[in-house]
Amino acid sequence: MGALSGIKVLDLSRLLPGPYCSLMMADYGAEVIKIEEPGNGDYIRWRTPQIEGIGARHLTINRNKKSIELNLKTEEGKRIFKELAKDADVILESFRPGVMDRLGLGYDEISKINEGIVYCSLTGYGQTGPYKNLPGHDVNYIGYCGILGLIGEKNGKPVIPGVQIADIGGGALMALAGIMIALLHKEKTGKGQHVDVSMMDGAVTWLYAALSDYFASGRVPQRGNNRLDGHFACYYVYETKDGKYISVGANELKFWKRICELIGKPEWIELHEAPEEVQDQLKKDMAALFKERTQKEWLDLLAGEDTCVGPVNDIEQIFSDPQILERQMFMEMDHPVAGKIKQIGFPIKFSETPGEIKRHAPLLGEHTDNILANLGYTEEKIEELRENGVIGNGMRTKN
Repeated sequence: MGALSGIKVLDLSRLLPGPYCSLMMADYGAEVIKIEEPGNGDYIRWRTPQIEGIGARHLTINRNKKSIELNLKTEEGKRIFKELAKDADVILESFRPGVMDRLGLGYDEISKINEGIVYCSLTGYGQTGPYKNLPGHDVNYIGYCGILGLIGEKNGKPVIPGVQIADIGGGALMALAGIMIALLHKEKTGKGQHVDVSMMDGAVTWLYAALSDYFASGRVPQRGNNRLDGHFACYYVYETKDGKYISVGANELKFWKRICELIGKPEWIELHEAPEEVQDQLKKDMAALFKERTQKEWLDLLAGEDTCVGPVNDIEQIFSDPQILERQMFMEMDHPVAGKIKQIGFPIKFSETPGEIKRHAPLLGEHTDNILANLGYTEEKIEELRENGVIGNGMRTKN
Protein backbone atom coordinates (compact mmCIF):
# COMPACT_ATOMS: atom_id res chain seq x y z
CA MET A 1 0.00 0.00 0.00
CA GLY A 2 1.57 3.25 -1.13
CA ALA A 3 1.19 6.52 0.72
CA LEU A 4 -1.29 7.69 -1.94
CA SER A 5 -3.28 4.44 -2.19
CA GLY A 6 -6.94 5.26 -2.62
CA ILE A 7 -6.25 8.52 -4.49
CA LYS A 8 -7.72 8.49 -8.00
CA VAL A 9 -6.18 10.79 -10.61
CA LEU A 10 -7.54 11.57 -14.07
CA ASP A 11 -4.55 12.74 -16.11
CA LEU A 12 -5.21 14.56 -19.37
CA SER A 13 -1.68 15.98 -19.64
CA ARG A 14 0.90 15.12 -22.28
CA LEU A 15 4.63 15.08 -22.91
CA LEU A 16 6.77 15.81 -19.81
CA PRO A 17 5.57 18.23 -17.10
CA GLY A 18 2.12 16.80 -16.35
CA PRO A 19 3.08 13.13 -16.78
CA TYR A 20 6.12 13.65 -14.52
CA CYS A 21 3.79 15.00 -11.84
CA SER A 22 1.35 12.09 -12.18
CA LEU A 23 4.28 9.62 -12.29
CA MET A 24 5.26 10.74 -8.81
CA MET A 25 1.72 10.14 -7.60
CA ALA A 26 1.48 6.77 -9.35
CA ASP A 27 4.83 5.57 -7.99
CA TYR A 28 3.62 6.20 -4.45
CA GLY A 29 0.30 4.44 -4.80
CA ALA A 30 -2.25 6.65 -6.56
CA GLU A 31 -4.44 5.20 -9.30
CA VAL A 32 -3.57 7.33 -12.32
CA ILE A 33 -5.73 7.02 -15.43
CA LYS A 34 -4.39 8.66 -18.58
CA ILE A 35 -7.26 10.09 -20.61
CA GLU A 36 -5.96 9.93 -24.18
CA GLU A 37 -7.16 10.97 -27.60
CA PRO A 38 -8.23 7.91 -29.64
CA GLY A 39 -5.63 6.82 -32.15
CA ASN A 40 -2.91 9.26 -31.08
CA GLY A 41 -2.79 9.52 -27.34
CA ASP A 42 0.05 11.27 -25.56
CA TYR A 43 2.50 12.46 -28.24
CA ILE A 44 5.44 11.23 -26.22
CA ARG A 45 4.41 7.67 -27.11
CA TRP A 46 5.78 8.14 -30.62
CA ARG A 47 8.86 10.27 -30.00
CA THR A 48 12.21 8.82 -31.03
CA PRO A 49 14.25 7.03 -29.91
CA GLN A 50 11.91 4.08 -29.65
CA ILE A 51 12.09 0.58 -28.25
CA GLU A 52 10.06 -1.85 -30.35
CA GLY A 53 8.05 1.04 -31.77
CA ILE A 54 7.30 2.68 -28.41
CA GLY A 55 8.82 6.01 -27.43
CA ALA A 56 11.51 5.50 -24.80
CA ARG A 57 10.35 8.53 -22.85
CA HIS A 58 6.82 7.17 -22.62
CA LEU A 59 8.19 3.94 -21.17
CA THR A 60 9.88 5.78 -18.30
CA ILE A 61 7.46 8.63 -17.59
CA ASN A 62 4.18 6.71 -17.70
CA ARG A 63 4.80 3.51 -15.75
CA ASN A 64 2.29 2.57 -13.04
CA LYS A 65 -0.56 4.26 -14.96
CA LYS A 66 -3.64 3.09 -16.82
CA SER A 67 -4.80 4.32 -20.23
CA ILE A 68 -8.25 4.92 -21.64
CA GLU A 69 -8.87 6.30 -25.12
CA LEU A 70 -11.71 8.80 -24.86
CA ASN A 71 -12.95 11.35 -27.39
CA LEU A 72 -13.87 14.36 -25.27
CA LYS A 73 -15.30 16.17 -28.28
CA THR A 74 -18.26 13.76 -28.30
CA GLU A 75 -21.20 14.07 -25.91
CA GLU A 76 -20.87 10.44 -24.86
CA GLY A 77 -17.18 10.92 -24.24
CA LYS A 78 -17.93 13.90 -22.00
CA ARG A 79 -20.51 11.87 -20.09
CA ILE A 80 -18.01 9.09 -19.50
CA PHE A 81 -15.42 11.60 -18.28
CA LYS A 82 -17.93 13.05 -15.83
CA GLU A 83 -18.74 9.58 -14.56
CA LEU A 84 -15.06 9.00 -13.91
CA ALA A 85 -14.79 12.42 -12.27
CA LYS A 86 -17.58 11.75 -9.77
CA ASP A 87 -15.32 9.71 -7.50
CA ALA A 88 -11.96 11.10 -8.62
CA ASP A 89 -9.74 13.01 -6.21
CA VAL A 90 -7.56 14.81 -8.76
CA ILE A 91 -7.86 16.01 -12.34
CA LEU A 92 -4.64 17.13 -14.02
CA GLU A 93 -4.76 18.93 -17.36
CA SER A 94 -2.27 20.91 -19.39
CA PHE A 95 -4.31 22.43 -22.22
CA ARG A 96 -4.26 26.14 -22.95
CA PRO A 97 -6.53 28.19 -20.69
CA GLY A 98 -10.20 27.87 -21.60
CA VAL A 99 -10.00 24.58 -23.53
CA MET A 100 -11.55 22.46 -20.77
CA ASP A 101 -14.23 25.11 -20.14
CA ARG A 102 -15.18 25.08 -23.82
CA LEU A 103 -15.54 21.32 -23.62
CA GLY A 104 -17.85 21.76 -20.65
CA LEU A 105 -15.35 19.93 -18.43
CA GLY A 106 -13.68 22.81 -16.61
CA TYR A 107 -13.36 23.16 -12.84
CA ASP A 108 -16.64 25.02 -12.38
CA GLU A 109 -18.57 22.27 -14.15
CA ILE A 110 -16.80 19.32 -12.53
CA SER A 111 -17.01 20.82 -9.03
CA LYS A 112 -20.80 20.74 -9.35
CA ILE A 113 -20.72 16.95 -9.42
CA ASN A 114 -17.71 16.54 -7.12
CA GLU A 115 -17.10 19.41 -4.73
CA GLY A 116 -14.02 17.67 -3.37
CA ILE A 117 -12.20 17.57 -6.71
CA VAL A 118 -8.66 18.95 -6.79
CA TYR A 119 -8.44 20.28 -10.32
CA CYS A 120 -4.90 21.20 -11.39
CA SER A 121 -4.28 23.21 -14.56
CA LEU A 122 -0.61 23.12 -15.50
CA THR A 123 0.36 25.58 -18.23
CA GLY A 124 3.31 27.60 -19.40
CA TYR A 125 2.11 31.00 -18.22
CA GLY A 126 -0.93 30.32 -16.05
CA GLN A 127 -4.65 30.98 -16.38
CA THR A 128 -4.32 34.78 -16.29
CA GLY A 129 -2.09 37.49 -17.73
CA PRO A 130 -1.17 38.71 -21.23
CA TYR A 131 0.89 35.60 -22.03
CA LYS A 132 -1.71 33.02 -20.97
CA ASN A 133 -2.55 31.87 -24.51
CA LEU A 134 0.98 31.92 -25.89
CA PRO A 135 2.62 28.62 -26.83
CA GLY A 136 5.96 27.91 -25.21
CA HIS A 137 8.62 25.46 -24.12
CA ASP A 138 11.17 25.33 -21.34
CA VAL A 139 13.64 27.63 -23.10
CA ASN A 140 10.93 30.29 -23.43
CA TYR A 141 9.81 30.14 -19.81
CA ILE A 142 13.33 30.38 -18.41
CA GLY A 143 14.08 33.09 -20.96
CA TYR A 144 11.17 35.26 -19.86
CA CYS A 145 11.83 34.85 -16.15
CA GLY A 146 15.55 35.65 -16.21
CA ILE A 147 17.05 32.23 -15.55
CA LEU A 148 18.41 31.70 -19.05
CA GLY A 149 20.13 35.07 -18.92
CA LEU A 150 22.13 33.91 -15.89
CA ILE A 151 23.38 30.65 -17.42
CA GLY A 152 26.69 30.77 -19.26
CA GLU A 153 30.20 32.11 -18.88
CA LYS A 154 31.16 35.70 -18.22
CA ASN A 155 30.97 37.80 -21.41
CA GLY A 156 29.55 34.79 -23.27
CA LYS A 157 26.10 34.10 -24.70
CA PRO A 158 23.35 32.44 -22.64
CA VAL A 159 23.63 28.64 -22.62
CA ILE A 160 20.57 26.39 -22.86
CA PRO A 161 20.65 23.95 -19.93
CA GLY A 162 20.67 20.25 -20.75
CA VAL A 163 17.65 19.57 -18.54
CA GLN A 164 14.18 21.11 -18.35
CA ILE A 165 14.22 23.57 -15.45
CA ALA A 166 10.78 25.15 -15.90
CA ASP A 167 9.09 21.97 -17.11
CA ILE A 168 10.12 19.88 -14.12
CA GLY A 169 11.24 22.24 -11.35
CA GLY A 170 8.83 25.03 -12.15
CA GLY A 171 5.97 22.91 -13.44
CA ALA A 172 5.77 19.23 -12.56
CA LEU A 173 7.05 19.53 -9.01
CA MET A 174 5.07 22.71 -8.32
CA ALA A 175 1.94 20.95 -9.58
CA LEU A 176 2.70 17.99 -7.33
CA ALA A 177 3.16 20.28 -4.34
CA GLY A 178 -0.02 22.20 -5.18
CA ILE A 179 -2.05 19.01 -5.53
CA MET A 180 -0.74 17.61 -2.25
CA ILE A 181 -1.50 20.88 -0.43
CA ALA A 182 -5.00 20.95 -1.90
CA LEU A 183 -5.59 17.30 -0.93
CA LEU A 184 -4.57 18.14 2.65
CA HIS A 185 -7.02 21.05 2.61
CA LYS A 186 -9.70 18.71 1.26
CA GLU A 187 -9.03 16.25 4.08
CA LYS A 188 -9.63 19.05 6.61
CA THR A 189 -12.63 20.70 4.94
CA GLY A 190 -14.08 18.24 2.43
CA LYS A 191 -13.73 20.82 -0.31
CA GLY A 192 -11.50 20.73 -3.35
CA GLN A 193 -10.24 23.69 -5.37
CA HIS A 194 -8.71 24.78 -8.63
CA VAL A 195 -4.89 24.73 -8.61
CA ASP A 196 -3.40 27.08 -11.21
CA VAL A 197 0.26 26.22 -11.89
CA SER A 198 2.38 28.28 -14.28
CA MET A 199 5.74 26.85 -15.28
CA MET A 200 7.10 30.38 -15.59
CA ASP A 201 5.84 31.30 -12.10
CA GLY A 202 7.51 28.21 -10.69
CA ALA A 203 10.76 29.00 -12.50
CA VAL A 204 10.78 32.53 -11.05
CA THR A 205 11.02 31.00 -7.57
CA TRP A 206 14.31 29.38 -8.60
CA LEU A 207 15.76 32.88 -8.45
CA TYR A 208 15.66 33.25 -4.67
CA ALA A 209 19.44 33.67 -4.35
CA ALA A 210 19.83 36.07 -7.27
CA LEU A 211 16.75 38.10 -6.43
CA SER A 212 17.55 38.33 -2.73
CA ASP A 213 20.92 39.84 -3.65
CA TYR A 214 19.21 42.21 -6.09
CA PHE A 215 16.66 43.30 -3.48
CA ALA A 216 19.50 44.19 -1.13
CA SER A 217 21.96 45.81 -3.54
CA GLY A 218 19.90 47.02 -6.46
CA ARG A 219 22.56 45.61 -8.79
CA VAL A 220 21.32 43.46 -11.66
CA PRO A 221 23.09 40.07 -11.53
CA GLN A 222 25.22 39.47 -14.60
CA ARG A 223 26.08 36.11 -16.14
CA GLY A 224 29.31 34.71 -14.73
CA ASN A 225 29.62 37.40 -12.07
CA ASN A 226 27.73 35.79 -9.23
CA ARG A 227 28.78 33.68 -6.29
CA LEU A 228 27.46 30.40 -7.66
CA ASP A 229 27.91 30.78 -11.41
CA GLY A 230 31.65 31.19 -11.95
CA HIS A 231 32.71 34.45 -10.35
CA PHE A 232 34.84 32.79 -7.69
CA ALA A 233 37.68 30.35 -8.33
CA CYS A 234 36.46 28.28 -5.37
CA TYR A 235 33.18 27.50 -7.18
CA TYR A 236 34.11 26.53 -10.69
CA VAL A 237 34.63 23.70 -13.19
CA TYR A 238 38.18 22.77 -14.22
CA GLU A 239 39.51 20.58 -17.01
CA THR A 240 41.97 17.84 -16.10
CA LYS A 241 44.96 16.36 -17.95
CA ASP A 242 42.87 13.63 -19.61
CA GLY A 243 40.28 16.04 -21.02
CA LYS A 244 37.73 15.36 -18.29
CA TYR A 245 36.40 17.80 -15.73
CA ILE A 246 36.00 18.19 -11.99
CA SER A 247 33.60 20.41 -10.09
CA VAL A 248 34.87 22.53 -7.23
CA GLY A 249 32.20 23.82 -4.85
CA ALA A 250 34.27 25.10 -1.94
CA ASN A 251 31.95 27.97 -1.17
CA GLU A 252 32.74 27.95 2.54
CA LEU A 253 36.22 28.92 3.73
CA LYS A 254 36.78 25.64 5.59
CA PHE A 255 36.40 23.64 2.38
CA TRP A 256 38.57 26.05 0.38
CA LYS A 257 41.25 25.92 3.08
CA ARG A 258 41.39 22.13 2.90
CA ILE A 259 41.74 22.21 -0.90
CA CYS A 260 44.61 24.66 -0.71
CA GLU A 261 46.36 22.51 1.90
CA LEU A 262 46.00 19.32 -0.17
CA ILE A 263 47.20 20.87 -3.44
CA GLY A 264 50.15 22.53 -1.73
CA LYS A 265 48.98 26.10 -2.18
CA PRO A 266 48.45 27.48 1.34
CA GLU A 267 49.07 31.00 0.02
CA TRP A 268 45.77 30.77 -1.88
CA ILE A 269 43.68 30.41 1.29
CA GLU A 270 43.40 34.16 1.85
CA LEU A 271 42.20 34.64 -1.76
CA HIS A 272 38.92 32.82 -1.08
CA GLU A 273 36.77 35.92 -1.66
CA ALA A 274 39.36 38.25 -3.14
CA PRO A 275 38.36 40.99 -5.64
CA GLU A 276 37.35 40.18 -9.21
CA GLU A 277 40.75 40.82 -10.81
CA VAL A 278 42.36 38.46 -8.30
CA GLN A 279 39.70 35.84 -8.92
CA ASP A 280 40.28 35.96 -12.66
CA GLN A 281 43.98 35.28 -12.21
CA LEU A 282 43.33 32.63 -9.57
CA LYS A 283 41.01 30.76 -11.94
CA LYS A 284 43.75 30.79 -14.58
CA ASP A 285 46.31 29.50 -12.09
CA MET A 286 43.98 26.77 -10.86
CA ALA A 287 43.10 25.79 -14.41
CA ALA A 288 46.79 25.35 -15.19
CA LEU A 289 47.30 23.31 -12.02
CA PHE A 290 44.39 20.95 -12.64
CA LYS A 291 45.67 20.26 -16.15
CA GLU A 292 48.72 18.63 -14.60
CA ARG A 293 46.90 15.52 -13.38
CA THR A 294 44.08 13.27 -14.56
CA GLN A 295 40.57 13.45 -13.19
CA LYS A 296 41.09 10.24 -11.21
CA GLU A 297 44.32 11.52 -9.69
CA TRP A 298 42.63 14.69 -8.50
CA LEU A 299 39.60 12.86 -7.18
CA ASP A 300 41.82 10.40 -5.32
CA LEU A 301 43.48 13.37 -3.64
CA LEU A 302 40.49 15.62 -3.03
CA ALA A 303 37.09 13.92 -3.27
CA GLY A 304 37.31 11.94 -0.05
CA GLU A 305 38.19 15.01 2.01
CA ASP A 306 36.12 17.97 3.21
CA THR A 307 36.61 19.85 -0.04
CA CYS A 308 33.31 19.77 -1.98
CA VAL A 309 35.14 18.42 -5.05
CA GLY A 310 33.60 15.88 -7.42
CA PRO A 311 33.63 14.65 -11.02
CA VAL A 312 31.62 15.98 -13.94
CA ASN A 313 30.13 12.69 -15.08
CA ASP A 314 28.51 11.99 -18.41
CA ILE A 315 25.29 9.98 -18.63
CA GLU A 316 27.07 6.66 -19.16
CA GLN A 317 29.22 7.17 -16.06
CA ILE A 318 26.30 7.66 -13.69
CA PHE A 319 25.29 4.03 -14.20
CA SER A 320 28.43 2.97 -12.36
CA ASP A 321 28.45 5.68 -9.71
CA PRO A 322 28.45 3.88 -6.33
CA GLN A 323 26.25 6.45 -4.59
CA ILE A 324 23.59 6.39 -7.29
CA LEU A 325 23.67 2.59 -7.33
CA GLU A 326 23.44 2.37 -3.54
CA ARG A 327 20.40 4.65 -3.61
CA GLN A 328 18.77 2.39 -6.24
CA MET A 329 18.18 5.18 -8.69
CA PHE A 330 18.13 2.76 -11.61
CA MET A 331 16.23 -0.50 -11.99
CA GLU A 332 14.76 -2.76 -14.64
CA MET A 333 11.29 -4.04 -15.43
CA ASP A 334 9.52 -6.12 -18.06
CA HIS A 335 7.24 -4.61 -20.71
CA PRO A 336 4.96 -6.81 -22.85
CA VAL A 337 6.17 -5.21 -26.11
CA ALA A 338 9.48 -3.49 -25.36
CA GLY A 339 10.86 -6.36 -23.28
CA LYS A 340 13.24 -5.72 -20.40
CA ILE A 341 13.70 -1.98 -20.02
CA LYS A 342 15.59 0.31 -17.68
CA GLN A 343 13.76 2.65 -15.34
CA ILE A 344 14.70 5.62 -13.19
CA GLY A 345 14.26 4.88 -9.50
CA PHE A 346 12.30 6.66 -6.77
CA PRO A 347 13.79 10.00 -5.66
CA ILE A 348 12.04 10.14 -2.27
CA LYS A 349 12.71 7.32 0.17
CA PHE A 350 9.95 6.43 2.65
CA SER A 351 10.45 4.04 5.55
CA GLU A 352 6.85 2.77 5.54
CA THR A 353 5.45 3.44 2.06
CA PRO A 354 8.28 3.26 -0.51
CA GLY A 355 7.75 3.78 -4.20
CA GLU A 356 7.02 0.67 -6.22
CA ILE A 357 6.82 -0.34 -9.87
CA LYS A 358 3.49 -2.11 -10.19
CA ARG A 359 2.78 -1.99 -13.91
CA HIS A 360 4.39 -1.09 -17.22
CA ALA A 361 3.69 2.12 -19.09
CA PRO A 362 0.31 1.37 -20.67
CA LEU A 363 -0.29 0.61 -24.28
CA LEU A 364 -2.62 3.17 -25.83
CA GLY A 365 -6.11 2.47 -24.53
CA GLU A 366 -4.96 -0.69 -22.78
CA HIS A 367 -7.43 -0.30 -19.91
CA THR A 368 -10.36 1.23 -21.81
CA ASP A 369 -12.65 -1.80 -21.68
CA ASN A 370 -11.86 -2.58 -18.07
CA ILE A 371 -12.46 0.99 -16.90
CA LEU A 372 -15.76 1.20 -18.77
CA ALA A 373 -16.85 -2.19 -17.46
CA ASN A 374 -16.24 -0.93 -13.93
CA LEU A 375 -18.59 1.97 -14.74
CA GLY A 376 -21.27 -0.56 -15.69
CA TYR A 377 -20.91 -0.57 -19.47
CA THR A 378 -21.66 -3.88 -21.19
CA GLU A 379 -19.48 -5.42 -23.88
CA GLU A 380 -22.15 -4.53 -26.45
CA LYS A 381 -22.24 -0.90 -25.32
CA ILE A 382 -18.44 -0.68 -25.32
CA GLU A 383 -18.33 -1.96 -28.88
CA GLU A 384 -20.98 0.58 -29.87
CA LEU A 385 -18.86 3.36 -28.34
CA ARG A 386 -15.89 2.11 -30.33
CA GLU A 387 -17.85 2.07 -33.58
CA ASN A 388 -19.08 5.61 -32.93
CA GLY A 389 -15.55 6.93 -32.33
CA VAL A 390 -16.12 7.72 -28.66
CA ILE A 391 -13.32 5.37 -27.65
CA GLY A 392 -10.38 4.07 -29.66
CA ASN A 393 -9.36 0.69 -30.98
CA GLY A 394 -6.12 0.60 -29.03
CA MET A 395 -2.76 -0.10 -30.62
CA ARG A 396 0.52 -1.70 -29.76
CA THR A 397 2.96 0.59 -31.56
CA LYS A 398 3.03 3.35 -34.14
CA ASN A 399 5.73 3.73 -36.76
